[in-house]
Amino acid sequence: MRMITFLLVGLIVHVVFFLSIFDIYFTSPLVHGMTPHATPLAPPSSRLVLVVADGLRADSFFTLLPNGSSRAPYLRSVIEEKGTWGVSHTRVPTESRPGHVALIAGFYEDVSAVAKGWKENPVEFDSVFNETRHTWCWGSPDILPMFAKGASGGHVYTHTYPAEEEDFASTDASRLDTWVFTQVKSFFQSAKSNASLRANLLQDENVFFLHLLGIDTNGHAHRPMSQEYLDNIGLVDTGVAELVSMVEDFFGHDGRTAYVFTSDHGMTNWGSHGAGHPSETLTPLVAWGAGVHNARRATGPKPYSDGFLQDWKLEHLQRVDVNQADIAPLMASLIGVPFPLNSVGILPLLYLNNSEHFKAESMYTNAIQVLEQYKIKMTQKKETTLPFLFTPFELLTESKQSQFINTARILIQLEKYEDAMALCRTLIARALEGLAYYHTYDRFFLGCSVVLGFVGWTSYVVLVILKTHANLNRNPSVLQQIPSHALVRLSLSVTVVITVFLLIQRSPVTYYVYCLLPVPLWYSVLKESGILTDLFRSAPSLPLWKCFGYFVLVSFGIELLVASFFHRAMLTVGLAVLSLWPFLSGLFAKAKFRSLSWCLGCLCLAAFPLMPVVGREPNVHLVTFAGVLSLFTSACYLWSSRPRTTMHLSDRQQFVSQMLHVAVCAYVPSLTHSSLQQKQGLPLLNQVISWSTLASSMIVPLLSSTRLFQRLLSIFLSLTATYLLLSTGSEALFPPVLAWLMFVWINIEQEAMLAQGVSGRQELSTIDFSANIDITKLRQLKLDDIRRSYFFVFFIITAFFGTGNIASINSFDPASVYCFLTVFNPFLMGGLMMWKVVIPFIIVMCTFETIQVATQLSSRSLFLIVLVISDLMALHFFFLVQDYGSWLDIGTSISHYVIVMSMTIFLMLLSVVTHILTSQRLTLWRHKKHFP
Repeated sequence: MRMITFLLVGLIVHVVFFLSIFDIYFTSPLVHGMTPHATPLAPPSSRLVLVVADGLRADSFFTLLPNGSSRAPYLRSVIEEKGTWGVSHTRVPTESRPGHVALIAGFYEDVSAVAKGWKENPVEFDSVFNETRHTWCWGSPDILPMFAKGASGGHVYTHTYPAEEEDFASTDASRLDTWVFTQVKSFFQSAKSNASLRANLLQDENVFFLHLLGIDTNGHAHRPMSQEYLDNIGLVDTGVAELVSMVEDFFGHDGRTAYVFTSDHGMTNWGSHGAGHPSETLTPLVAWGAGVHNARRATGPKPYSDGFLQDWKLEHLQRVDVNQADIAPLMASLIGVPFPLNSVGILPLLYLNNSEHFKAESMYTNAIQVLEQYKIKMTQKKETTLPFLFTPFELLTESKQSQFINTARILIQLEKYEDAMALCRTLIARALEGLAYYHTYDRFFLGCSVVLGFVGWTSYVVLVILKTHANLNRNPSVLQQIPSHALVRLSLSVTVVITVFLLIQRSPVTYYVYCLLPVPLWYSVLKESGILTDLFRSAPSLPLWKCFGYFVLVSFGIELLVASFFHRAMLTVGLAVLSLWPFLSGLFAKAKFRSLSWCLGCLCLAAFPLMPVVGREPNVHLVTFAGVLSLFTSACYLWSSRPRTTMHLSDRQQFVSQMLHVAVCAYVPSLTHSSLQQKQGLPLLNQVISWSTLASSMIVPLLSSTRLFQRLLSIFLSLTATYLLLSTGSEALFPPVLAWLMFVWINIEQEAMLAQGVSGRQELSTIDFSANIDITKLRQLKLDDIRRSYFFVFFIITAFFGTGNIASINSFDPASVYCFLTVFNPFLMGGLMMWKVVIPFIIVMCTFETIQVATQLSSRSLFLIVLVISDLMALHFFFLVQDYGSWLDIGTSISHYVIVMSMTIFLMLLSVVTHILTSQRLTLWRHKKHFP
């Protein structure tokens, strides 16, 4: 019962630590309550047409064909004759929702959305659409509702196709774009006979938004270098040309329409996006029409040294790059609507073809709009902080704000427009810096509270290990150094002080949790402080040099694991070092074959971290080979185990049926791949096999015998079948190789126990998972158990990063789930990919469960050591979290902490699952049996 209580408390503590990162780093930067501001002068445009080609790379769009022609001839002519062009630089995550939010609302991904939703931001935000008189949208059901939901007045109208149309196995995904263009044509055609609609269209401050998903879908399905993807660009270009002609005809060529063509994100060569590779972050931007500069010759020194101008044969034209969020204020300025309230974009003046006065007024409006966000953020923080603790942002105090605003207004009145615009840029830069300052104001305070809790929890776990699982010289008279009543008074006093402080500061409820949690943890540590006295008293009888050696090795090992999060090749180094363990420990002399098998297994597994995570072309032949390898190793085990164990006929029949099932699953990906290549869609039979395999993967092993190796083999075959269906190439070989090494580890630990002279050692072939554990045979912890626990943590990290890095969205390949579904469904696809990640975890966890049984240790003792190692890694990553550098660096550092914390919580839950998976048995029919 005490163990269950300890696990529940540990689970709660780790959940709190895990959630703390969202309050410290993943809070919404948005503020509300600002007044809308629009440029006071008449705008150059009455309406704007925004075309977003989802997933279009800059190089795919701008690069000419070998014969010198363009695959987008109309838009190329716009660039060379009547428009301004450049590269729009997106930010990580390069996904559709954050890309469109940056384009249309002017701010980058609201990081609080990471944990709260996929298609919609969890907080309300303003957008260009919301500020217009009318906005008509056509396109994907994943994007359009996001901007209609928060719009006031019901003036944003959306027209979407069914979500089922977004099928990666579609014969022609470009039909999604054709649908959009057809709908827009029908819309304008109907407006000619609909007086009410025509009247609305003829008003100013209107926007027409076309979201084209075909390019993105073709890129995922066929890769960006495919003919389908490139042909889709040509189809979009033709559609845009017809669209412009139709719009101009409808409005009588009044010269009051502005056009913007861009993309939300790019795509890697292997058909994914989400990370920060240039192929994902560089997107095309072309603007033309009313209020936009015509094409201009490039003069003076070239401001860009990336070589793209020469590659794209555009060095003779002026290139104007922007950040993606800058497009929102550009669109607002062109049609004269208020700038989006949460926009952090800076108006790109080089796109505007208007008077210097108009540009200066627009820039001034941009600055006022950003400054208003800063003022509200500053006021909120000032009101919730004690006066003597409040530290203002020195670069933009209230007096400096007034000075900036007044000076800019005077410069505009004196017609010193260049100086006014420069001053406004400075004001925007400082306001954005100030927003970040106040947004992270409580970060250090909360961080200190979490670290105190971390250290307190880890110290308590160490004390529990020493108290219950180590042979220390006990002295009952000095078990507690600090009187209990004094500890209680001290804890209550600290609790009251913290609570009063947080009440005065009007802090959120979660702040109370983070700040008060260390109090009971440190109370528990101080209450058990007598254990340290016992440790010092036992020091003379301990092998101090051996203890110091283990401490150094484990410290080095933890650093190596931390480094593996940044460089997967470090796992290869670690596996190479682990392969030498039998030789360094003397086991080689006593078990040569097993030692060589261990060495070979480590070296084979070491090859996987060196393989590329992304960019691999699908190779279904390797998946088939992995199935054959799994069958071969299983058959070898069954043949070799015949003399040692007697297997019931029903168990043998089950293994044969499972092996046949693995053979089928090894061939299904090949059939699916072939069918999709021929554009025949996903075969129904393959889909039925895949889903039924997934559904039964955790049930079938429960039907097998609970004898050690028989149950492990059944688990391996069941999980391998599912893994093969989720594989596209070399990663399919990972589970068989990992399982082989785990099998050797179980056997070689037996040899290690024999070498240590542990009495009562049981033969592995006779161990039954379901047998009641004899508590009298459980032993105390030894130093070698620290090594076993570290091996487990190392293999868990290897299972996680061995075939990829899920911390990078870029390692997700939609092709991995094509045996199950091809219609875009982020939650279902994400769930399947997570299960693929979990399968190697279960293999390692089952092995660890086996080693605990075989080495006569309670599951609690080894797990506590694992907990300490994991928490030390988590604390390490907590200090490595950074809020500076590129967005990608910041996101990666945070994700590492989240992964380790999630892993610790996950292992707690998975240990229960694996215990059930190994020890329980389902009986579907009764038969006379002699073996369990």
